[in-house]
Amino acid sequence: MRGHLDLLLLAILAEGPRHGYSVIVALRERSDQYLDLAEGAVYPALHRLEGDGMLTSSWAAISGRRRRIYQLTSTGQQSLLEERRQWRLLRDIVDAVIGPGVASSSPVVEALS
Repeated sequence: MRGHLDLLLLAILAEGPRHGYSVIVALRERSDQYLDLAEGAVYPALHRLEGDGMLTSSWAAISGRRRRIYQLTSTGQQSLLEERRQWRLLRDIVDAVIGPGVASSSPVVEALS
């Protein structure tokens, strides 16, 4: 998980604006309960991403409670594309190392040669 939280948060927010707790619930649901992140991990990351220009936020009343709603910026969308590209490259490299019978025609194997 370390180093990949930004990717996960940006991916959830690419689906549309959400408040912080809704992001946590979406991560939990989409991961079949494997990613049950604490608010103490998610909220600071959301604030950092906002400070980095990846997100904007605004206040809204939802079910009678004031919630901060986060939304991707165009910079955040570009960062998400790059983070996804880097994740897929890492996944392919790890698969090439640990996967059974990786064909030599694999683009990753060729890139590592």
